[in-house]
Amino acid sequence: MQREVSRQVTLPEGYFLTYGGQFENQQRATRRLMIVIPASLAIIFLLLYLNFRSVPETLIVLLSLPFALVGGIWFLWALDYDWSVAVAIGFIALAGVAAETGVVMLIYLDEAWHLRARAGQRPGTAEIDEAVEEGAVERVRPKMMTVVAIIAGLLPILWSAGTGASVMKRIAAPMVGGMVSSAMLTLIVIPAVYALWREWELSRPLESGPLRESGASVESSEAR
Repeated sequence: MQREVSRQVTLPEGYFLTYGGQFENQQRATRRLMIVIPASLAIIFLLLYLNFRSVPETLIVLLSLPFALVGGIWFLWALDYDWSVAVAIGFIALAGVAAETGVVMLIYLDEAWHLRARAGQRPGTAEIDEAVEEGAVERVRPKMMTVVAIIAGLLPILWSAGTGASVMKRIAAPMVGGMVSSAMLTLIVIPAVYALWREWELSRPLESGPLRESGASVESSEAR
């Protein structure tokens, strides 16, 4: 409407147009969301860091957020929904659920890893792969249960047609699409990133001279 009005209407000097009603409310809400969304992500990051006390593990969990956003955006495109305040609320809720599922995945991976790290010897690449495979496999069932429960609860909202249904549909749509993509990508990408991080972490002490010398002395003593 703004584009057509600016093209077809020529205002005399001293006159101007303003757009009110729902459009004005949406513009006001959008300005607030520019603060709320970054604040929500910052709170999620802070809570994750307080739980894990590790920046790398916090960032690994946050990897589930862009994976969830991909499915939410594609589902909005499939339903031909435009961006709105309700859609933004749906994405904020999706970010919280995706972070929660990422936390559970990382807990399983950490548990499998620490069991091998406490075995007595220094874990190697084989132990990392075994821990990642064990943790990821154990996470498949609870992950799928979480996704199915959330989608099953939101599908009736997408099929509703009563008062306020148009708003509720736009809140539920990002969560339905986001949980599908988050389930598939989190089960594949987060374990792979976790394995790469653990391998990099194990390789760091080997780069220092004293540790290489001690390792050589151990190998020489074992050879004797």
